Amino acid sequence: MPVITLPDDSQRDFPQSPTVAEVAASIGAGLAKAALAGRVDGRLVDTSFRLDQDAKLAIITDRDAEGIEIIRHSTAHLLAYALKELFPDAQVTIGPVIDNGFYYDFACKPLTPEDLAALEKRMAELAKKDFPVTREVWQRDKAVEFFKSIGEHYKAELIAAIPADQDVSLYREGDFIDLCRGPHVPSTGKLKHFKLMKVAGAYWRGDSKNAQLQRVYGTAWAKKEELDAYLHMLEEAEKRDHRKLGRQLDLFHLQDEAPGLVFWHPHGWAIWQEIEQYMRAVYRDNGYLEVRCPQILDRSLWEKSGHWEHYKDNMFTTESEKHDYAVKPMNCPGHVQIFNTDVRSYRDLPLRYGEFGSCHRNEPSGALHGVMRVRGFTQDDGHIFCTEDQIQPEVTAFNDLVRKVYADFGFTDVAVKLALRPDSRVGEDELWDKAESALRSALSASGLTWEELPGEGAFYGPKIEFHIKDAIGRSWQCGTVQVDFSMPQRLDAEYVGEDNTRHTPVMLHRAILGSLERFIGILIENHAGALPLWLAPVQAVVMNISEAQSDYADSVAKMLRAAGLRVECDLRGEKINYKIREHSLLKRPYLVVVGDKEKAAGLVALRARGNLDLGQMSPDALIQHLLQECSSKGMAV
Repeated sequence: MPVITLPDDSQRDFPQSPTVAEVAASIGAGLAKAALAGRVDGRLVDTSFRLDQDAKLAIITDRDAEGIEIIRHSTAHLLAYALKELFPDAQVTIGPVIDNGFYYDFACKPLTPEDLAALEKRMAELAKKDFPVTREVWQRDKAVEFFKSIGEHYKAELIAAIPADQDVSLYREGDFIDLCRGPHVPSTGKLKHFKLMKVAGAYWRGDSKNAQLQRVYGTAWAKKEELDAYLHMLEEAEKRDHRKLGRQLDLFHLQDEAPGLVFWHPHGWAIWQEIEQYMRAVYRDNGYLEVRCPQILDRSLWEKSGHWEHYKDNMFTTESEKHDYAVKPMNCPGHVQIFNTDVRSYRDLPLRYGEFGSCHRNEPSGALHGVMRVRGFTQDDGHIFCTEDQIQPEVTAFNDLVRKVYADFGFTDVAVKLALRPDSRVGEDELWDKAESALRSALSASGLTWEELPGEGAFYGPKIEFHIKDAIGRSWQCGTVQVDFSMPQRLDAEYVGEDNTRHTPVMLHRAILGSLERFIGILIENHAGALPLWLAPVQAVVMNISEAQSDYADSVAKMLRAAGLRVECDLRGEKINYKIREHSLLKRPYLVVVGDKEKAAGLVALRARGNLDLGQMSPDALIQHLLQECSSKGMAV
C-alpha cells in the first residue's frame, strides 16, 4: 500500500500501485486533465508511470517550466511523425528542446517553405487525432535491428552507441516510434499551439565531414496567447535587428576578410566613445585605477593561470622565435602582473584596476552574430584585489553600482543569477565553498533575490550574473562579478598582512556592460535604432529652408557644437520636407529648421523625433534643452 506525499506535505494512501495519472485524478478532475507528467522523488516521469512504493510526487502541468519543455519535446516528435508521413524515405536523427522551442534534424530532400506549411498542417491533423503517447522498453540490440529494418540508419547508429547491457526507451504515437528517454505528454491532443519557423542546414553529429541534414526549427506553447505574443516579439525583433539597423544608420559593418571583427564607422564609433567615456567616469568615481595590458602573452603565463588547460581551444595562438604565445581572451592574468610589480600591504586593499581590455576568442564561425557574438571585443573589465573580509562589502557595492549604471541606460528590469562550480574547474572544494558563500551573503546584503545555476560558473570561480530585459521582453546577460581564490595563488600574488606575514589576496573579476560591442547591439535593438539623446551619434541636424539662411544655419550649428553637442548641418539645396524625411528615417533625435522668420528673429524651429513640433526658441534655450535631456541619460527617449 504505497503512501504518496504531495508538495503540500499531504499524503494519500492507495490500495494498489497507482499511476501518476491516477493520483492526479484522485486529487481532482481538473488536475487529471491538465497533468502532463510527474516528478517522483525529483525524477521526471510520464503520467503512465506506476508508483509501487512510498514516494514524493508533484504533478507537472503547463504552468511548470518542465511542463513547457515536455510540450516542446513532444512537439518535436510530432514533427518527425508528420515528416515521415509526408516523406516516407526521410530518416530522423535527433530533436532536442531549445530556448522557446525545438528543432529536429532529418536526412531528406531540401525542404521548402511550402513543405513547412504542409508539415505544420499534418502536425495539426495528427494532434487532433489524440493518439496516446506510450513508452516501451526494448533490449538494445533488438532496437538496433528494428530501426535498421525500417531504414532508420541514423537512429540505429545512436542506439548502437548505448552499452549493450542497457535497455532503451522508445515512445510510440500512432504509426510512429522514436528513441527517447522522455517523458512525453500523455497524448498528441495536448499539443495545440505550435508553429514551424524555418529550415537550416546541419551536419550529422555537428561534423562538417559528415552528411548534411535538414534542420527544422519550431516553437510550441501552452496557450494560443503565448504563441501569438512570441510570434509578435519575433516580428519586433526582426524590425530591430542590429545588423540591418547598423547598415541603415551607417554605424558599422562586417566582412568576410575579418570574420567576427567589427569595422566601426564614424557614427557607430561616436556611440562607442560616449559609452566608454561614461564608463571611464564610473571607474574614476568608484575608486578604480585604469590600466592597460599587452594583447599577447607567453604560453607559460597562460599555463600558470589555468587558461591553457581549460580554455586553449577558444584562444588564438601564435609562435615567434620558438616561443608559443596567445592573444589574450581575458584581461585577468595581466592585471595580476601589475599587482605583482610592487610589495602590497593590507593597507593598500582593496585595490581596484579597470581596463577597456581588447580581447579575442576563437568562436566557431557558425556562432558569430553581428556585433552580438564576435571574435574580437572590448570589455569594461575590472579586477579588485581584496582580503576575505572585504569580499562582501565590495560585491555589495558592485551590486548597487551595476543597477545604477543599467538605469542610466534605461534598463530597470534586472534579474540576478548565481552560477555555481562547473565540473571542469581549478581550486579545492573548500575554496569554492567560501566563494559561493561570500556571493550569497553579498546578494542577501543587497536585498536581492536570485536564481542559482549549478555547474555554470567560470572554471576559476562562481559568479553573479545580471540579466537585463529589453523593450520587447528579451533577456540579455551583461554584467558579472566573480570571486576567485585560485588565480592569485597560481600567479603568485601576495600582500603583507596586519600580522606582517605574506597572504594571497582574493581576486574579484567584474564587468558591468561586458562586451561593449554586444552592449551596443543590445542598445540598438532595445531602442530600434532611435537611441536616447545622450547616446545618439548625431543629436541634432540644423537645416535651412533656402540658400538665404545658410550662414545663419551654419552659425547655429557651430554654437551647438561649441556646447559639446554632436550636430550636423544640412545646407543642401533640397526641399525642406525632403530633408526632414531623410533625417527622420535616420532616427535623428532633433531637427532644427531655420527659415527667413527664424533668421530675422534670431530663433530656430525645433522638431523632436516622432514628428513632434516643439515650436520656436532661441539657440541658447535650445542648447539648455538638449543638455538637460542629455543629463537625464536613458530616461529620455
